[in-house]
Amino acid sequence: MLAAALEAEVNAYIAELADERDDKGRRLVVRNGYHQPTQVTTAAGAVEVKAPRVNDKRVDEATGERKRFSSAILPPWCRKSPKISEVLPLLYLHGLSSGDFVPALEQFLGSSAGLSPATVTRLTQQWQADHAAFMDRDLTEVDYVYLWADGIHLNVRLEEARACVLVLVGVRADGSKELVALKDGYRESGESWVDLLRDCARRGMRAPVLAVGDGALGFWKALSELFPASRHQRCWVHKTANVLNALPKSAQPGARKALQDIYNAEDLDLAAKAIKTFAQLYGTKFPKAVKKITDDEAELLAFYDFPAEHWIHLRTTNPIESTFATVRLRTKVTRGAGSRTAALAMVFKLVESAQQRWRAVNAPHLVALVRAGARFERGQLVERPATVAA
Repeated sequence: MLAAALEAEVNAYIAELADERDDKGRRLVVRNGYHQPTQVTTAAGAVEVKAPRVNDKRVDEATGERKRFSSAILPPWCRKSPKISEVLPLLYLHGLSSGDFVPALEQFLGSSAGLSPATVTRLTQQWQADHAAFMDRDLTEVDYVYLWADGIHLNVRLEEARACVLVLVGVRADGSKELVALKDGYRESGESWVDLLRDCARRGMRAPVLAVGDGALGFWKALSELFPASRHQRCWVHKTANVLNALPKSAQPGARKALQDIYNAEDLDLAAKAIKTFAQLYGTKFPKAVKKITDDEAELLAFYDFPAEHWIHLRTTNPIESTFATVRLRTKVTRGAGSRTAALAMVFKLVESAQQRWRAVNAPHLVALVRAGARFERGQLVERPATVAA
């Protein structure tokens, strides 16, 4: 299958450039036999691959150098399939040492070729360097219009039991989602979040227009201190869980439906009415549960001031939760603290891999308008009124 895919990739490349010819009418891009066979580690074990070779005679006008064909399926440097890069971090988070990787992978792959403990150790060190470089990159050229924040407990090898992974995910002006920062800390600690946001600001990050997160996070204090102009949106998934926990089980199904009526309302006015209805239904018997909604009404309904196409993205921290769901399910408590930096590097590589599959927000073209300060009412863009001559 890999050989067939490589052949199809080369054939498509040559066919696309079939009209490229020199002065004598000869084609500039043609087949040129095969490369030397190479061993590639795949999910089916180590296989030998002979990749087709391309003779590309075109010259890049900017650099003056010959153009080269590079396979996206199997780059020249690739000696293992991408799946291996996802399996290794998971094995580490399961608590396996590098010496245990080889027998574990041998069962998974049917072969241990190219995966010695020394190789795994080198990969771990490289991933730690990748994470360190990511957390020190320049953010002046990047604009995150929306920002999700959450503290994820994964039961991985962090040095203290209450420590978790602090995660920031942003939406760029083109609508694409991107990991902004990933660091260990304490979910409810304002100091942990201040350190993280201050570091992002130091590297040039602009204030997001809207930030989304759980109300229990220490993130909000930090956000108000460093980016006071940013608006706050409470996560409805976390809020719903908090409200239901304050109610008896018999009242929970009805309360859940009443909460859904609030955040699924067609506009801000109807959502405010739904909150009043919720207060009337449950306020007498369960004032503490109702107070959790009424006290945070402005922060819970902030998303209504943004494009309707973005509401589904902005009312929860689901982009973070869904990314970490697989990791959380496949990790377990390990004995000993292990290496904190290595554990964070493993989590970083898993998120980096998942990021390639993230889709942009709905109506991505509207994100730039949000940054520009455009007004939205009932989820629709408010056009500037025509000026009337005096």
